[in-house]
Amino acid sequence: MIPAGVEAAEREAAMNDFLAARGWAGVAPVMLAGDASFRRYYRLVDGTRRVVLMDAPPPLEDVGPYVAVANMLRGLGLSAPEIHAEDRECGFLLIEDFGDDVYTRLLEGGADEAALYTLAVDTLIALHRAVGSSEPPALPRYDEARLLAEAALFVDWYAPCVLGGPLPPDARAEYLAQWRAVLPHAALPAATLVLRDYHVDNLMLLPGRRGVQACGLLDFQDAVWGAPTYDLVSLLEDARRDVTAGLRAAMTERYLAAFPELDGIAFARSAAILAAQRNCKILGIFTRLWRRDGKPAYLRHIPRVWRLLDDDLAREPALAPIADWLDRHLPAASRLAPSVRSAA
Repeated sequence: MIPAGVEAAEREAAMNDFLAARGWAGVAPVMLAGDASFRRYYRLVDGTRRVVLMDAPPPLEDVGPYVAVANMLRGLGLSAPEIHAEDRECGFLLIEDFGDDVYTRLLEGGADEAALYTLAVDTLIALHRAVGSSEPPALPRYDEARLLAEAALFVDWYAPCVLGGPLPPDARAEYLAQWRAVLPHAALPAATLVLRDYHVDNLMLLPGRRGVQACGLLDFQDAVWGAPTYDLVSLLEDARRDVTAGLRAAMTERYLAAFPELDGIAFARSAAILAAQRNCKILGIFTRLWRRDGKPAYLRHIPRVWRLLDDDLAREPALAPIADWLDRHLPAASRLAPSVRSAA
């Protein structure tokens, strides 16, 4: 096994070689952010030149899908970062620097919440209209197998941490069987491009751009071809911040008004089911980020995710089998954030 310090030194050397070959020798990268994946982002500034370096170490990450979806989004008239240089084998990209106006930061600073969410919904409308008039992209389908694998993160990571041990195999099998029966009710006649992480941490306001091009899109490399409800609930049922019921309703109505051919009842059912599936997945992912990846900060969001999930279950009758399973196997007293201290 290669010591961690040696791996880090080799990665830094590879990064420096990449930057030197692209005309950025001697410019020190400044850390911008990491995320829930293994990617890291750095800013490089040299006079008037500015770029962002994405460090996505193989085999843990693959920059190919990011490049493909970024090009696709720009081709549809939306604002995804331009790719200035790439080394797919080593996992480095130099991409356009969109600045610092991430939605999350703007909202924390008191920006107009309704205006920002309106722009985000209008961008989603523009995306779905543009994709609807073209051939389906060469992307994975958000099919039953993929949705079930995500839902399983709840029973494989979250449940054992709050119950003190793994669920019995028959309980896990029943959980997946219930989801297998419920998921067909989330289907809608038309599929679209689903970015999957469409929320305020991954949206930016771009001064100087007009219309939906003022909404900068980030973190879309996991895009799939699926139901148009998914990204809307990702935006409005945000695991990281509270969105009022009034704003959620207004933004949903705005989206539906743009697509009068959609059946509002079927859309609401699809949204509730995929929101519940997403929230079960997130409970598993946030727990895994703590247990496997040493990132406990995400645990603070778990009470909010449970509130969202409980709301999904209460408003959609098709989710009754999932609600019943949860009542039997994870009663209210166990629906909490895992304790970092007790697990240490």
